[in-house]
Amino acid sequence: MSLVELIAQADERGLAASGLACLDRCVPLLGGDDELLRPLWANLADGGDPAAWGDLLEQTRDKLDAPDTGADEAALLARRMLDAAPAARSAAEVRVWADACSVASLQIHRLLDPAEDTGEVDAHRAGRTEGMSPLVAAELRRQITVLELLAGHGPSGLRRALDVSTEGRRVLRAVVSRRTRQQG
Repeated sequence: MSLVELIAQADERGLAASGLACLDRCVPLLGGDDELLRPLWANLADGGDPAAWGDLLEQTRDKLDAPDTGADEAALLARRMLDAAPAARSAAEVRVWADACSVASLQIHRLLDPAEDTGEVDAHRAGRTEGMSPLVAAELRRQITVLELLAGHGPSGLRRALDVSTEGRRVLRAVVSRRTRQQG
């Protein structure tokens, strides 16, 4: 099943986890630590209060209230993911956000991949993988895995989804570090 189809079929929790996972993998671009989004992940677990989502989101934004990152397009896209997160954790609002985060995260990985990606992000999301660079292909697999975990396991899939996201964050952190060394 394509990523677009998985997003279309996901429930509110799956959509929120999908958007959050994309953002979580891009936290290194925002200067955030690995624990930054943990309260939002915890809010998605059984017993989490959907009404508290907005307050937790504001607390997260406050922790990242850093100066603008300048002209770095990848960091700007990551910041927009955080800024666009809806205050209400309703299916309609998180569906739009999850879809936008998916596109932004794939675009970020495309920008950071030293290998050329000759395909279109929308085509990759629809299942056409020709011309996809390795970093983009790995991000696409992670996005699909997160949605499949939540669809197949519900709240109990959150831990595994977080593990997938953590792995992706480590990969992106290494890519950003290598890029910084090459530029500096």
